[in-house]
Amino acid sequence: MSLVTCKIKNYVALVTINRADSLNAFNYETLTTLQETVAELRTNREVRTIIFTGAGEKAFSVGADLKERKGLSEEEVKRNVYKIGDVFNDIDTLPQPTIAALNGYAFGGGMELALACDFRISIDKTLMGLTETSLAIIPGAGGTQRLPRLIGETKALELILTAKRLTAQEAYQYGLVNKVVEKERLIEACFEFAEAMLANGPIALQQAKFAIKQGMNTDLQTGLQIERKAYEITIPTEDRLEALQAFNEKRKPKYKGR
Repeated sequence: MSLVTCKIKNYVALVTINRADSLNAFNYETLTTLQETVAELRTNREVRTIIFTGAGEKAFSVGADLKERKGLSEEEVKRNVYKIGDVFNDIDTLPQPTIAALNGYAFGGGMELALACDFRISIDKTLMGLTETSLAIIPGAGGTQRLPRLIGETKALELILTAKRLTAQEAYQYGLVNKVVEKERLIEACFEFAEAMLANGPIALQQAKFAIKQGMNTDLQTGLQIERKAYEITIPTEDRLEALQAFNEKRKPKYKGR
């Protein structure tokens, strides 16, 4: 049984953490497999949007596999922490837009995986949070950095220092999730969200994402230069010419990602 599955359909990749019996917790082998999957998707021209979710009915992911962690040496714990941070950074820097489909519990590293994605859509009956301080550790896979950038410093401090568990509606109010849907509609809603992006030029999607994410970590003038360079990449593309032709012919453009 593969610890991570990946299905590609209509330019959308659905990546599933496949450890339902462990609430999709991350052991070292799962992290290694996930990293390999992400590396393959990064350069796949047939993938323009990626959805991440968890197997089963209970959890997106509850984070680190604490059963495995109990038997690890300090050096092995550091190895795992570095690995999970590297994997989530790989996801954060994917050129394609990414969506976390929160089908159940998302705690600790599971929540950090969701934060590494561009968008989060959750079922209405779930709980999520960065709960590491309740285990006498801190978020170590990007949580202390990505959460405040998403919802602000004070709110991030509140959630991390209290290890608060949020309902889906509370997470929506905090700005953690983009949409809350009924359980039966989760994957459908994620594909609908993906399709709204897929109607647009794939190179433009990647360059817009790059400009936003890179520009947010610098000053305005540097960000404007990043934007200009990203725009220049779209100018010589076939897709840009196709968009102009389709506009003149009053039809939908057919983008090829070239």
